[in-house]
Amino acid sequence: MNFVTFNPFRTIGIPGIKYVKPEHLFDEREKINEADVCLFPENWQVNALVYGMKKNIFPSIQSIQLGFNKIEVTRSLWSVCPEHVPFTQILGRSEESIQKVLRDFTFPFVAKEIRNSMGKGVFLIHNEAEFRDYAENNPTLYVQEYLEIDRDLRVCFVGDEVIASYWRINENNSFHNNVAQGGKISFEDIPEEAVELVSKTARSLGIDHAGFDLVFANGKMYFLEFNTLFGNQGFHQLGISIEQKIHTYLQSKFMES
Repeated sequence: MNFVTFNPFRTIGIPGIKYVKPEHLFDEREKINEADVCLFPENWQVNALVYGMKKNIFPSIQSIQLGFNKIEVTRSLWSVCPEHVPFTQILGRSEESIQKVLRDFTFPFVAKEIRNSMGKGVFLIHNEAEFRDYAENNPTLYVQEYLEIDRDLRVCFVGDEVIASYWRINENNSFHNNVAQGGKISFEDIPEEAVELVSKTARSLGIDHAGFDLVFANGKMYFLEFNTLFGNQGFHQLGISIEQKIHTYLQSKFMES
């Protein structure tokens, strides 16, 4: 099989692959035409590749478009498993919206920037002044109930299966559990019901490459989000080659078709 990648760092070691810079999408049509699958396109490239050039892409168009920002992630989760989403409001910035949030949420609550990752752009709001400061800098208000936790669970779904799961444990008594923010990784006591929920949700949405973040609070299991371009720290510790997993999946999917 022939592949084109737009992100060489996520496809190292995959055989039969050529690199095209995203901005050269329309200048290197020959390479793209020869490819059986185009890997890791940026969001802006997807429509041209899929609808115009009729190319197979990986991750799937659902993975890329639904994972584009926290709004799309949350709305997609609302559509298939609303009972596993924390109480969340997504509102355009206005005084009316600010007053609604202040009525509907108790302090502290969580406010997020709609496009960020690795624990950045996530704020624990303790009072009205902090919320107004957040609102001043964010035209879309993404507000979520605060769940008191000391860890979250990252479940990585690639192809048609979960390939790795691990806890990210907060040992610093801080608000963030992300490894990039100092969280510790643990592979012990992974709940099977979380793996099953991720598998069911990913397949329902047509997602074939994402890291799902879940928490357990108040006797329930909740999704926080999923990221199409997720970190690989856990794979290194497990000795898993995600590139090999991707290659095997692409061969089975596209050679059969």
